[in-house]
Amino acid sequence: MLPSLREACGVFGVYAPGEDVARITFFGLYALQHRGQESAGIATSNSRTLYLKTGMGLVSQVFDEDDLSYLPGKFAIGHTRYSTTGSSNACNAQPYRVSGPNGELALGHNGNIVNAAEVRDELERSGVSFTTGSDSEVIAQLLAHAPGLDWKERWAHVMRKLNGAYSLAVITPDAIMMARDPMGNRPLCLGKLDAGWVAASESCAFDHLGATFIREIEPGEVIYIDAEGLQSLKPIEEQRKAFCVFEYTYFSRPDSLIDGKLVYPLRMNLGRELAKEHPAPDGDIVIGVPDSATAAAIGYSQASGLPFVEGLVKNRYVGRTFIQPDQRLREIGVHLKFNPLREMLQDKRVVLVDDSIVRGTTTARVIQMLRKAGAREVHMRITFPPITHPCFYGIDMGTRWELIAAQKSVAEIQEHIGVDTLGYLSAEGLMNAVTATKDRLCTACFTGEYPGPVPLQMDKLAMESDAGALDRHEVEYTLPRRRL
Repeated sequence: MLPSLREACGVFGVYAPGEDVARITFFGLYALQHRGQESAGIATSNSRTLYLKTGMGLVSQVFDEDDLSYLPGKFAIGHTRYSTTGSSNACNAQPYRVSGPNGELALGHNGNIVNAAEVRDELERSGVSFTTGSDSEVIAQLLAHAPGLDWKERWAHVMRKLNGAYSLAVITPDAIMMARDPMGNRPLCLGKLDAGWVAASESCAFDHLGATFIREIEPGEVIYIDAEGLQSLKPIEEQRKAFCVFEYTYFSRPDSLIDGKLVYPLRMNLGRELAKEHPAPDGDIVIGVPDSATAAAIGYSQASGLPFVEGLVKNRYVGRTFIQPDQRLREIGVHLKFNPLREMLQDKRVVLVDDSIVRGTTTARVIQMLRKAGAREVHMRITFPPITHPCFYGIDMGTRWELIAAQKSVAEIQEHIGVDTLGYLSAEGLMNAVTATKDRLCTACFTGEYPGPVPLQMDKLAMESDAGALDRHEVEYTLPRRRL
């Protein structure tokens, strides 16, 4: 409803002989629901046949008990989607299933391929046809048609062709493969589940399944799992690392591990660094915009000595429905998502901590809400430097002219959103907080220094018009015939 950052997708894979892999995947995806709420899908294999179901909506809306019962096998992958390339409709729900010289496979993708149009044009010239406008189908078809005597050679071909970010879950009739792009832009990790293996975008998925976190899958690594066990493939030479810094501050769940470190205390560090750089000596209370900024607000409170209180309550389920608000509800907008606690805010000088300002629209409405609820002053503190450049690797920030920090100075933004003071965390403070070095991170959204070549502008629907995408709204099934 309101312009904001959109989550990246989530991918999951499991090999578990004798287990209900569809059910395991369902709960793995449930833990990754924050990474995408537009559609979901599960593909399974019994070593002979691939079975697939995809649909629009949340994981719990797409699948029921009957669906899981008719997704047999010992291998499975799953996907939750937010669309960054290709529109949000049923034909773009993942995993995608394709066939080629390398057999049949299904694929789920988190990230964005910058040169997808060029790769697709090359595949089309060789006779490959496409049914969607998604870069994920491009990856699937490229892998299904890749030359090579084995999967390592095929992945080497794929990785050398693709420019962009990808963490992938791939299933064939007799194996699953989990792959991470050479710069490691998106997260992907490996876990152990009794006699089997699991892999997921985030380690929080393992906790819900009783699986043990083993390690993060390395940039440029492919994990190949079949009945013979697990193999680690390194198809190409090492490249510059560029992990998305937004995973620390916004996307990843606070109970996930990044580079062996729990996200929650790192976000508290962000707040502490922010309090050092931008103190608010006249503040009375510190509040965070829930949920991603709560830990940072607590850190700011601890470093500043100002009490932390909950001043905003979030409706976690708004936006997770196909029912659209009418015009009156659109006009009150942000009130559907947040509700102020008036007694906590009345006549207070509020320090409001948030993770970012992208376009400024939502922020301005939150400020208005706080003032209407009785806040005497509002001092805004942001745990991320000003966002001045769009992301081409899987975060839907919009175009550069839509980014408020690309058009206005900090003083002008302060006036535009209506706060008494405004402070952004510096790049140095950000690096200190997450205990990472800039040379291993992608910081393009606030530096303009992209880790690879990018277009001047990218339209997520650019491949849609000539893709021959099916315009249908029903879910896609490939399930065994049910017994009557």
